[in-house]
Amino acid sequence: MSTHGDHGTEEHQHSSASRELLILYATETGTAQETADRIARECRRVHFHCRVQSMDAYPPETLISEHLVIFVVSTTGWGAEPRAMSSLWNMLLRSDLPNDLFEDMDFCVFGLGDTAYEKFCWPAKKLSRRMQSLGGYEICSRGEGDEQHRMGVDGALDPWIECLLEVLTQLYPLPHEQDNIPAGRPPPRVSLSNVGSDTSLDPDPLDEDTKFHTASVKCNRRITAEDWFQDVRHFEFSFEDDIKYNPGDVAVIHPSAPASEVDSFLVTMGWANVADNFFTVEHTMLDQTLPDHLPKIVSLRILFTRYLNYNAVPRRSFFQLLRYFAIDELEREKLDEFVSIEGADEMYDYCQRVKRTIWEVLSEFRSARIPREYVFDLFPPLRPREFSIASSIEFHPREIHLCVAIVRYRTKLKIHRKGVCTSYLSGLKLGDTLRIGLRKGFISLPTDPNTPVVCVGPGTGIAPMRAVIEQRIHKGHTNTTLYFGCRSAHKDQHYHKEWESHAEERKIRYRVACSRDGPEGVKRTYVQDLMKEDAQYIWTMLGQQRGILIISGSSNKMPNAVREAVRGAVERFGGRSNAEAVEYVAAMEREGRLIEECWS
Repeated sequence: MSTHGDHGTEEHQHSSASRELLILYATETGTAQETADRIARECRRVHFHCRVQSMDAYPPETLISEHLVIFVVSTTGWGAEPRAMSSLWNMLLRSDLPNDLFEDMDFCVFGLGDTAYEKFCWPAKKLSRRMQSLGGYEICSRGEGDEQHRMGVDGALDPWIECLLEVLTQLYPLPHEQDNIPAGRPPPRVSLSNVGSDTSLDPDPLDEDTKFHTASVKCNRRITAEDWFQDVRHFEFSFEDDIKYNPGDVAVIHPSAPASEVDSFLVTMGWANVADNFFTVEHTMLDQTLPDHLPKIVSLRILFTRYLNYNAVPRRSFFQLLRYFAIDELEREKLDEFVSIEGADEMYDYCQRVKRTIWEVLSEFRSARIPREYVFDLFPPLRPREFSIASSIEFHPREIHLCVAIVRYRTKLKIHRKGVCTSYLSGLKLGDTLRIGLRKGFISLPTDPNTPVVCVGPGTGIAPMRAVIEQRIHKGHTNTTLYFGCRSAHKDQHYHKEWESHAEERKIRYRVACSRDGPEGVKRTYVQDLMKEDAQYIWTMLGQQRGILIISGSSNKMPNAVREAVRGAVERFGGRSNAEAVEYVAAMEREGRLIEECWS
């Protein structure tokens, strides 16, 4: 790994007093936030004072005043930037910005992605190039963490941090009387103080957040057959607030862990007798983040019910910290082995490959005595989950509908697992209330009623398509096509009565591929196969009439297969060569006529 640019080291050295560093992260699932915390903790060893902040909470216009910035950027879907990055990215794309805007800024970028996607770490690559074009000096080669790596993003993060620290100490030399802080147990990010049992609690910060609204459960109905292996639910939530959202927007829901499970975890940790003692939380290490909506006064029971996740699969940094709390010598040796370079494969086999949780690890390393003030350092936040809204506000005023697959599976160790948020949702009863936030999505519908829309949404990818279709029907548009994929026409064809009714009334064109209903030994039919059959129609809609294609669902082979079907239609009926068809589909994406909302 090397530094970029042609600046000489002496020429580019900075005053040792200017040791302020801003780390901006943009995340969808929280991994970029954890990565930003880790980078800040390591930069502390070379005496940098770090601020760690989400891009959507940072005023973009103040970036010009920063002299040293590290960007940590995840990747969404087919190479899109995270929603949190949109405001800053739109500012950076302005055409009136001078090419020397950031000539006084040093920066570097660490991207997070998945090589299963064609556009691996694409937002990080675009950001790096744009910052350089605006005069920024990239001090360290861009890092790219791959979720497919045996060690996850840590496989690239650890060597990248070593390179970064080396570069920082060259460009920002320490005074002679200061040395690097030795690697060791970092101080906790909080200070805790006990309070009396009669202390009055402050209002719940989530209740005070105006981006969230109180919802009442109106419907929680299973829409797959009772004897089907997958439990998919249709939810309806009603609101007193006059909420507004558009097709493609997402609902943000903070889950709670089951009370009985929290009780068992607290017993495992030896905290059962003090679980309900209240204490104040003071954020002392400001270069480390805390969970969103964390109240000032909490108990351990509250923390592990709503704010900290004991069921996450631990990263390498968890084992690095845990070894300081293990009393048993054999356990300490095993933890030391896990975090060594030689022990990386063994740690992967023990943890990542079998999806072993933090709780299960702590159940085996029983000598570890974790001080209460370190819970925020060892346990990642219990993050809110985002679900594509499956309704149009025009069809359902003051309501949000969701289509959610309840997550249940077995690990390689044959241990049953349940999704935290989907289990929470599945247990909701009619009349229960919760807070739901709204976030803007990536779908933008045409304003011209003559522009056709082709929707491809297998499985629960149907959720945003239902919102799109309802919106277009409300506006009187009839040139909408839906390609839906399921396994069985009678088991998991979500909302099929609605689609069939709309099709009979000529409000939509409905095509369904039921992949498991064909005879044994016959090739299965998927949505892309229907699109290949309809190649001339696809070219008419997307080529001649310049329609919009929206793809939603699993990010496995489906999105690329759909693109290939469109490229085939462009070749056969658009008279293009293969290379021209590839470019045509790429141009559709650049023009906003191909929108992808997929997840892994």
